[in-house]
Amino acid sequence: MSHDIQCWKCGASLAHLALPFGRLECCKACGAELHVCRLCAEYDPRVTQQCREPTVEEVRNKERANFCDHYRPVAGAWKPATQDAVAAARAELEKLFGK
Repeated sequence: MSHDIQCWKCGASLAHLALPFGRLECCKACGAELHVCRLCAEYDPRVTQQCREPTVEEVRNKERANFCDHYRPVAGAWKPATQDAVAAARAELEKLFGK
């Protein structure tokens, strides 16, 4: 059952869950749905419909659970925010609300 897949949204380990994830499976840490395009090996934001599988039906919301038969969860889907992005977001919030 052990694997190195992390939640696509928060980066929490999903090693305690059996593969493949069910359509209603959620991350215990952040509540994100897991049977989603963003956690799939076929997900690629640079291609048409953001999916490398040419026969797939389009899924509009890549962060919501779906019924895609091509779904294969993949390690490396989580991309931590860069420090620059975090600093920029914090600066914008400080501009709006002060320190």
